[in-house]
Amino acid sequence: MATIETAFEQVITPVTHDLGDFKVNRTLPAKQRTMVGPFIFVDEFGPARLPAGRGMDVRPHPHINLATVTYLFEGAIEHRDSIGSRAVIEPGAVNLMTAGSGIVHSERSPEAVRPQGPSLYGMQTWIALPDGREEIDAAFDHVPAGDLPLVDDGRSRARVLMGTLWGQTAATRCDSPTIYADVELGSDGAIPVEAGADERALMVVGGEARLDGQQLDLFTLYVLRPGYEARLSSAAGGRVMLMGGEAFATRRYVFWNFVSSSRDRIAQAKEDWKALRFPLIPGDDQEFIPLPEVPKTVSYP
Repeated sequence: MATIETAFEQVITPVTHDLGDFKVNRTLPAKQRTMVGPFIFVDEFGPARLPAGRGMDVRPHPHINLATVTYLFEGAIEHRDSIGSRAVIEPGAVNLMTAGSGIVHSERSPEAVRPQGPSLYGMQTWIALPDGREEIDAAFDHVPAGDLPLVDDGRSRARVLMGTLWGQTAATRCDSPTIYADVELGSDGAIPVEAGADERALMVVGGEARLDGQQLDLFTLYVLRPGYEARLSSAAGGRVMLMGGEAFATRRYVFWNFVSSSRDRIAQAKEDWKALRFPLIPGDDQEFIPLPEVPKTVSYP
């Protein structure tokens, strides 16, 4: 049986933010660790059913030098951004927004699902852009569920969201070597966790799961030791997110929605947002989230 000492480099307990209609479990960034591969922000939200007539409304806000990855287990979210993208994401698909030199976006429950009360359950992660690519042009990619590889042995299945796993490669854009997968374990199901990536982490997001026989806690981020080959299993069924990739050699700083290798670049982004110098979102330009004095995101400016 695996133990904390043999299998895991770190175990990060989530900080839970109660937003009223739903809860968010945040594991990265944390004081003891800021990144796993390129992943520098990891939020799990829900499961929740919002009251009838209500919805999630994340007002326009900016990002730089990162890519956001939105993935849903239940529900739907409408994305709009300042380069004119508009897409509704539903379970199994990937929304990848590359902020690069700067972008503004909003995330809202679609009007069509508000009357009955929308469900909300999924992940949002941020991926730091690598050295030499932090200031690339902003972009948006929507990859439908049907275009993502699905590995299925009858008892367990895994959807490869980014990178190459179990011999399958996702078409999702990667600016640095990245792995990301949604693993659904059936009763008595199991799947190997490959050891190829520099850094890897696991999070149980539903049901129950074990790693080499050791029970994993819900919404906790387990950072695997480099090179450790493991086996995920479940007696009753569970869902696990696997993420990671190539380790970054250069430190990244975080403040609010900004990530960069340069403190000065973050300072400039803060001033640009306060001065309303970021572009507007077509069709969603009447409100915005002000720059906070003390952001809820753990910051390392």
